[in-house]
Amino acid sequence: MAARSHPTARQVRLGTELRKLREAAGLKAREVAAFLNSTSAQMSQVEAGIAAVSAERIRRLAAHYACTNEALIDALADMAGDRKRGWWDDYRGVLPQVNLDVAEAEHHATFLREVVITHVPGLLQTPDYARAVFRYMRPELPESELAPRVEHRMRRRAVIEGDSATPYETIVHEFALRIRVADRQASLNQLRWILDQIEQGHATVRVIPTDQDGFAGADASMMYMGGPLPPLDTGLRDAPTGTLFIDAEAQLERLRTLFLKVEKASLEPTASRDFIRRLTKEL
Repeated sequence: MAARSHPTARQVRLGTELRKLREAAGLKAREVAAFLNSTSAQMSQVEAGIAAVSAERIRRLAAHYACTNEALIDALADMAGDRKRGWWDDYRGVLPQVNLDVAEAEHHATFLREVVITHVPGLLQTPDYARAVFRYMRPELPESELAPRVEHRMRRRAVIEGDSATPYETIVHEFALRIRVADRQASLNQLRWILDQIEQGHATVRVIPTDQDGFAGADASMMYMGGPLPPLDTGLRDAPTGTLFIDAEAQLERLRTLFLKVEKASLEPTASRDFIRRLTKEL
């Protein structure tokens, strides 16, 4: 079991799922360590994502835990065996780890659902829009650090484009579409880009108008990523301390419910497209 100094969110998630299986079996880490002729410390490292674990060992553990969910076992084995370098690794040591984790999570998602209240969704941002956001939020960044952030955000868009694109649905508040993070031309280009993504089928966009009654979800921003099966879904929410990766079933259910609630307050996709078209004429 090779040790890692900085496990990714995906590696941590694999360890978390293995811990859940062990606890469901009513076994302690030291008992499993003895079964594997290992140590409790090594088991803790595996379940923390710090130590690597092979697909073969995952299947052995699953059998020891009497886990009969073959789909889950296969999915966890795939997570362990998928160690190929992704494009996001180009930014390792350049951007914060969470940026890489988000890109990797999007890459492996089976579907993406997002709610955004104050900004245009990152996957739909133009370079000018993204640059304005990063510059305003982090005015101390020199160009050498600003440029890779913008570039990374643009490369994330690949997940919703191309023949193997991931289905992406986003709900955006009218405020986010109207706020000029840069200038008028940048805002106009941004709205046109969103329309282009809609027309090309890269995104399903719903808009919440400012005059919508009964919408109290100002803090509803979140991303929901489908896993290979529902127990492996992932939620993302921003917090004062940074981006939170959510994997507990009760919290995932809350996010699913939240998305449906916000969806009810939004316009249908066709009406939303027409709404954005009207906004471009008002600029």
